[in-house]
Amino acid sequence: MKSIFTFVPFKKETKMYWGWAEIEMTITEKNITINSELLNREVTCTLLMPDEEELTEPLSLLLLNDGQELGNLELRATLEQLYSTNRIKPLLVAAIHAGEDRIQEYGIAGKPDFKKRGSKADIYTEFIVTELLPQIKAQTGISDFETTAYAGFSLGGLSAFDIAWNNADVFDKVGVFSGSFWWRGKDLAKGYTDADRIMHSVIKSTAEKPDLKFWLQTGTKDETTDRNKNGIIDAIDDTIDLIKALEDKGYTRPADIQYVEVVGGSHDTATWAKAMPKFLSWAFGR
Repeated sequence: MKSIFTFVPFKKETKMYWGWAEIEMTITEKNITINSELLNREVTCTLLMPDEEELTEPLSLLLLNDGQELGNLELRATLEQLYSTNRIKPLLVAAIHAGEDRIQEYGIAGKPDFKKRGSKADIYTEFIVTELLPQIKAQTGISDFETTAYAGFSLGGLSAFDIAWNNADVFDKVGVFSGSFWWRGKDLAKGYTDADRIMHSVIKSTAEKPDLKFWLQTGTKDETTDRNKNGIIDAIDDTIDLIKALEDKGYTRPADIQYVEVVGGSHDTATWAKAMPKFLSWAFGR
């Protein structure tokens, strides 16, 4: 397998406070371009991590779908604020930029929706596990991370959940912002029932209980659709029902599942940026 790496370094200094001591930390940014044989395209991945020379404790890893939205998510500023107040442990963020075929690469592996979207989700999963992660470890020289998490937004959140669910030997935690848990195998106009929601069915049909922890977020203005006319938007209904499916599998709240509902939150990067500190503090907090 051949991979081409292009590095664009960027450094910015921030200050961290450990007790009464003031310690400066440098955040380094590198863009990596991987020539993926599986996806048959180049994949850009932005790495954000503290300077290795300044690390005094183990590093964690966060994979992030839709990495092209880093700027809109204000992730750098969020990391700087959390580091400066000593709220999170050091982590490497690997933000994977989506390609033009996003709607086919994201989704649920081996289970396209009723419009045949997500047809390459199984290939994308294989890319993450067999191409991307080895390249990240080779590039950073870090073979073992304290915590490995995967997160995403909307359809990218569904993708992150599915990949973590099927690879619990690789991932410890998963974060989903406004996840597309409506993803279904049947059209609403052709006899749809709640049993046609694919991720819920996958959870129910999985024999084992993957060793994972979950952080889920919705916004009260994620959408306006209300399929069952119960006065609750589908985004919230689908997420709550997914939590119930997880509880039926044996997971408990709050030990295994955290749910954040943003009042007035919309289906956009501005809302997800506001929720990001809560997720990072949950996944990598001290």
